[in-house]
Amino acid sequence: MPNPVVHFEIGGADGAALQRFYAQAFDWEVNADNPMDYGLVEPQTETSIGGGITAADQAGVLIYIEVDDLQAYLDRVEAAGGRTVQEITTIPGMVTMALFADPEGNVVGIVHNETPPAE
Repeated sequence: MPNPVVHFEIGGADGAALQRFYAQAFDWEVNADNPMDYGLVEPQTETSIGGGITAADQAGVLIYIEVDDLQAYLDRVEAAGGRTVQEITTIPGMVTMALFADPEGNVVGIVHNETPPAE
């Protein structure tokens, strides 16, 4: 797969409760010791991906696909019938990403494959 799924997010009204749920139900190590209370889940095997569990306005699951050129892939998404939901955004020291919706309305993230410098 040339552009793999590399990250997931699980969100809901009570992020802390979701973090406890997934830790208890699946023995996941969830680290929310950060300013955003974002529950990081690190990959534990060669075949697993990392993710996050967090508070969100709407409950749901979001996947992120790794690409080498965010704008080029947003253009491809739109040409294929999707639409941009969130323009390219950089969180210094963490990620550069964007969100799109496919023709059925599923929101999916794309991330650049290089970490941006911290401020």
